[in-house]
Amino acid sequence: MKEPTTATVIEEQQQGPVPQTAGLWGVKEYVNPNPQGVWASERPIYEWKEDYTDETAPNNAELEHELFDEENRINAGIYFDKYKTISASVKGGPENRRVMNDFKELALHPTILENIVRMKYKEPTPIQKHATPLLFAGYDILACAQTGSGKTAAFLTPILSKLLSKLSKAPLQNLPGARRTKATPLALIILPTRELGIQMFDSARSFAYKSRLRPVVIYGGADMKSQKEQLSKGCDILIATPGRLIDAIERGLVSFAKVKYAILDEADRILDMGFEPSIRQIMTASDMPKDESLQTALFSATFPSSVQVLARDFLKDDYIRIRVGRIGGTTSDIMQKVVKLEEYQKEETLINLLLSQPPSRTVIFVSSKLRADKLDDVLYNKNFPCISLHGDRNQREREAALNAFKTGRSPILIATSVASRGLDIKDVLHVINYDLCDEIDEYVHRIGRTARAGNPGLATTFYTDSNTVIASQLTKLLVECQQVVPEFLQEFMDEATTYEGADFVKEDEDGGFGVSGGGATNEDSVSARRAADYQAHVFDGGDVGTPAKVATIFASSDWGTLKGAVTSSGDDWGTPAAKAPAKASQDGWAATANW
Repeated sequence: MKEPTTATVIEEQQQGPVPQTAGLWGVKEYVNPNPQGVWASERPIYEWKEDYTDETAPNNAELEHELFDEENRINAGIYFDKYKTISASVKGGPENRRVMNDFKELALHPTILENIVRMKYKEPTPIQKHATPLLFAGYDILACAQTGSGKTAAFLTPILSKLLSKLSKAPLQNLPGARRTKATPLALIILPTRELGIQMFDSARSFAYKSRLRPVVIYGGADMKSQKEQLSKGCDILIATPGRLIDAIERGLVSFAKVKYAILDEADRILDMGFEPSIRQIMTASDMPKDESLQTALFSATFPSSVQVLARDFLKDDYIRIRVGRIGGTTSDIMQKVVKLEEYQKEETLINLLLSQPPSRTVIFVSSKLRADKLDDVLYNKNFPCISLHGDRNQREREAALNAFKTGRSPILIATSVASRGLDIKDVLHVINYDLCDEIDEYVHRIGRTARAGNPGLATTFYTDSNTVIASQLTKLLVECQQVVPEFLQEFMDEATTYEGADFVKEDEDGGFGVSGGGATNEDSVSARRAADYQAHVFDGGDVGTPAKVATIFASSDWGTLKGAVTSSGDDWGTPAAKAPAKASQDGWAATANW
């Protein structure tokens, strides 16, 4: 039995790989990124000295490696060029508003431009093309874009650039070694969860590298004493979850008097989690600027009416609305597969699926904390390198779990919805909905953990008779994204294709893929072409999910044939481009899965 205790998690982190998890997929050599067990909020930032200038500030090789190393960065994938064809709707603002086609087109601060190069950003994504220049020009915005579309860089680059330009003409505010009783941030970024806060902090550390800007993150569940210490050292960019920020306000640790920029990220999720009263308390705080000097932006994956009400209440009357891609849709770079089975078949089906696919970072979503722990035990006892993440984990355990997943020591993450929004982790190849959710927005956010930055990905959903509440919406989404609609969802097709311009894909009688009404062959279908592109990239040495060493072994394979799953058509698993070989044995994998 795997004991989910803090001591166990931290001890295993410090000890490195555990022998019994090396069977199926193997593990890469583990380097503990957190040897002292420090909180994520204490991760190092660039320490600016009083005598530094933009030209003379020295490099920090160790920090640079941590922030910009290839292992920690999500690179643009083979589908990144598709972003050029994604439509964007912009309402409001000047008619001659600017679209940024290159980061160098804006007068961004040289330090920010240098860090953009360090992060290997080559071309702006659609949300960056539209939102970045508008924020840089001083407009309030309400922006909606699909997951993994570059929203973080869209607002961090203009805000940090403008702050640096202003601070370079002013005395240094946060001197090293100085202590203050109250932090006075210039930019405030509010997010719904601790994991998103940590992720945002890492991005801010990267964009603020070699600058005088000092980012700080505070979130619940972690040691308040250490976060208070970080605030006392000074804070230019404050990243916070709503509850911990209210706590800091009540303790007199934070003043909003100097805030120039306020960002609500994942605004729909903030409201879904019941934080609206906290947001209103923060935004109407007595020391929050009420004049035109405060610039505010809301970023969201969806546009429910509650988000629009929030925008009307806190954005300026002339705020600009940006919509990139289909609202409520998901990226077409994700190949979605829905399999019907019985509840008792899920466990065996999952194991067969994991055995039949190349080793890769995989997120498995379940419906409850109890289910997460149970499935974690099952997979762990079958020698899968897995770890679970849910709300009952304390913050140190959560950070340890994410570190193990990111570094590849535990490339299978079993999670509840706590990890289903916004987590931007390199090379997540596969998302599995072990327990299908009831809301289509939640489904979209779950599968959005893969196919980041134009990389391809696979989403597998286990569907049972108890999931009919989402069937119609799921079918509509499959249609919209030109995915295969399995036979057992065909009865919902009429509802899903009532909107204008539907171009849907459904299963042929032989279980293959075809475009409805077009008479296309498997090779001609949208899904088949996507599968071929995916396979060429991943299995022929691509950098998503599998290393070239493993990729060569699977150059002609699929994700395998599921044993035990019941589908109406009885079709094989995965893409039509190739059929899977026999299921690999655990012993056979150990020698090839050293990634």
